[in-house]
Amino acid sequence: MVVHSAAESVLAGLDPEQRSAVTAPAGPVCILAGAGTGKTRAVTSRIAHRVLTGGIVGRHVLAVTFTARAAAEMRARLTGLGVPGVQARTFHAAALRQVRYFAPRLLSGRAMPELLDSKVRVVTLAAAKVGLRADRAAARDLSGEIEWAKSSLVEPGEYVVAAARALRETPYEPAKVAEVFTAYERLKRSSGVIDFEDMLRAAVWGIEEHPDVAEQVRGQYRHFVVDEYQDVNPLQQRLLDAWLGGRDDVTVVGDASQTIYSFTGATSAYLIDFPRRHRAATVVRLVRDYRSTPQVVGLANAVIGQARGTEARLRLELHGQRPPGPEPELRIFTDEPAEAGAVAARCRTLVDGGTPAKEIAVLFRTNAQSEAYEKALTEVGVPYVVQGAERFFERSEVRQAMVALRAATRSIPGDTPLPIAVREALTAVGWAPDAAPPGGAARERWEALAALVQLAEEYAATPEVLPIGEAATVERQATLTDFNDELARRAAHQHVPTVDGVTLASLHSAKGLEWDAVFLVGLSEGTLPTSYARTPEQVEEERRLLYVGITRARQWLWLSYASARSPGGRARRPSRFLPQLDRSGGGERAGAGRVAGPGGAKRAVERRRTQVVSCRICGATLLAGADRKLGRCPTCPSDIDENLYERLCDWRARVAGTQRVPAYVVFTDATLVALAERRPGRVEELIAIAGIGPRKLGLYGEAVLALVAGATVDEIGPEKTLEISS
Repeated sequence: MVVHSAAESVLAGLDPEQRSAVTAPAGPVCILAGAGTGKTRAVTSRIAHRVLTGGIVGRHVLAVTFTARAAAEMRARLTGLGVPGVQARTFHAAALRQVRYFAPRLLSGRAMPELLDSKVRVVTLAAAKVGLRADRAAARDLSGEIEWAKSSLVEPGEYVVAAARALRETPYEPAKVAEVFTAYERLKRSSGVIDFEDMLRAAVWGIEEHPDVAEQVRGQYRHFVVDEYQDVNPLQQRLLDAWLGGRDDVTVVGDASQTIYSFTGATSAYLIDFPRRHRAATVVRLVRDYRSTPQVVGLANAVIGQARGTEARLRLELHGQRPPGPEPELRIFTDEPAEAGAVAARCRTLVDGGTPAKEIAVLFRTNAQSEAYEKALTEVGVPYVVQGAERFFERSEVRQAMVALRAATRSIPGDTPLPIAVREALTAVGWAPDAAPPGGAARERWEALAALVQLAEEYAATPEVLPIGEAATVERQATLTDFNDELARRAAHQHVPTVDGVTLASLHSAKGLEWDAVFLVGLSEGTLPTSYARTPEQVEEERRLLYVGITRARQWLWLSYASARSPGGRARRPSRFLPQLDRSGGGERAGAGRVAGPGGAKRAVERRRTQVVSCRICGATLLAGADRKLGRCPTCPSDIDENLYERLCDWRARVAGTQRVPAYVVFTDATLVALAERRPGRVEELIAIAGIGPRKLGLYGEAVLALVAGATVDEIGPEKTLEISS
């Protein structure tokens, strides 16, 4: 009776979908859990319910996560549900525990090799052996390639073909990377060390090649739960299959729309194919969002609703469960310093209004973007912490650059323009003003140094004004020494230790976290999506990054971008992923404007001319006039209403005959196609179609709207027009 009561208490408060997940029968279960839908509660409740009803024993459960924090939270929740003793570990921690336990048996009494906590040192030595001088950033990128290959079960001799097939952006020629990979493996063996992928492989090998080990492991662990299943790589799946040994008591939890780590080898293919691999699988969808307001949820749905590709097959439409909140804000600024200043000012306002600083986050695409926000927050006195990365002035490349800049004051003539002097000085640390190099770490290093160049340009653009007499002044141009003093001042301010503060984080490192207020910044083409996303698959992953960022916000969400990087700089376009709102300039809030009279129509048309238009099918930015009119790429499928198109053609012919003008003077063929595809139901939707300005709206608007609504040409007549009151 006590057991039954405890099991019933586990079900209390669950929504219908969560309850279905918890009470699903033994066997393969796939829980598709959207952001904020309570997936951790669902999986821990499932484990607890099965234990408390006597279906399984807690010590026979292995729950696998991707972070130690998630594993600790899972253990804590299970203990709170009255089910201690369940093993909840990361893949690596679980494998390490097993390899250490079986090492004496597998290695004939020899000690287990030392585990490398970083590949960089050995990779640097391996690169040198094949004739490459790799700095730390290059070594990190090479390490990432080796990690991707090993996680993807790719051997050194297979790397070149596998990298080409996967469209890898390699830091060096693929053949050279393969040489480094080979040398790295040899160095490891000769040094008696292993890396994390070796340790996972050792766990697989121990089970697959040693029946006694397999029997003991499978006897211990009989029921499995895998969190964030969209992030598993082929090596981790191989280990899971080894643990299962043909059994199927496994529950996987994931969200294909949060697949953002494919560059590491992670793939959502196993989540997507789970029902096919396990024909008897129970599939449950969790779509009630308890984290975010309906306004935030609505924006998230709008962004991911445009997704295409494999992951979109498992797209979930979330339903917000919280009370309504403020609408997300979309802001446009003239340049990045203005954007950072506005974000910092709003953070100050939020903190002064009672929002704890630790409940605010500023999220960006790359870590190199953090410096502007570190500076702006410092200037308004708001503490901050940098999540998952060093503060800008603590990065090794920035420290080296500052040393080089100080040394350059002795070698570069004092009258050299500051931006030129800084560029020349940075050549000493290997920076060149060309395109960023391939490889994530090398590119980040380049972007950090490029940020110093941008700082120099901004600093030089504001000359110091010196008094020379009564009511007389003179401007003094900034020198390299002045700039070094400015950098030292900034570094000193930003080195002040903080405990609780606004979180500054990249979108990748924000995964799994949440805040009351979230600022998503730098949302321009070339940044999100990054200019390095060249394939449709890569672009879709960038869209998912924005989706992840949006779903981090509980209550308040701000999205912004700068029209230029620096004052007077080259114009940029907003991200193609942003919803097509009426975007106001100058930092004003963007909202959906209404058209009321000729003046409103004219203003709407002017806004349309300067607005970035995205394909309503694939989301790509449309540049050609004909494509903008249609609202889609020429290669995307048409959804034209053939009957409406015929009626529009007939109506146009009658109007042209009555007015004795060519048909194209009324509307061009492209405009008729756009009308038949987009089927506008309101004046605002008519104005959004290129080719329909205030004059044609007044002449033909009512007739077109009536035809779209289903009227026949005879019912409309050629002379029916739309009267627009002022």
